[in-house]
Amino acid sequence: MTGNCIFCQIVAGTFSSEKVLENNDFLAIKDAHPKAPVHVLVMPKRHIRSLNEIGETGGAFCLDMLEFVVRTAETLDVVEPGYRVITNVGAGGGQIIFHLHWHLIAGKSLGFGQGG
Repeated sequence: MTGNCIFCQIVAGTFSSEKVLENNDFLAIKDAHPKAPVHVLVMPKRHIRSLNEIGETGGAFCLDMLEFVVRTAETLDVVEPGYRVITNVGAGGGQIIFHLHWHLIAGKSLGFGQGG
């Protein structure tokens, strides 16, 4: 746990959140400020600063994380008609909490137009 990281505090249970799904390595919670009818944050329990550090985790961990994202979508019953998964990387990419996390968003049209 990194001391002032809010996601580490959520994982440790010292900051409240509404859990959607959890296992030994990952946690999915409802976003406190949703941008869509379904907006969940999926994160590893161990502190990884951003996607730029993912290479340090190993391939099996990366696969497990993506499978957990899919299980979260299944739990939320959004596999059909679909959902979006986004991660922001670095301040210039919009990252404001420096603990790797994915935004799983669904429940309204999310298209970028044709071919997106």
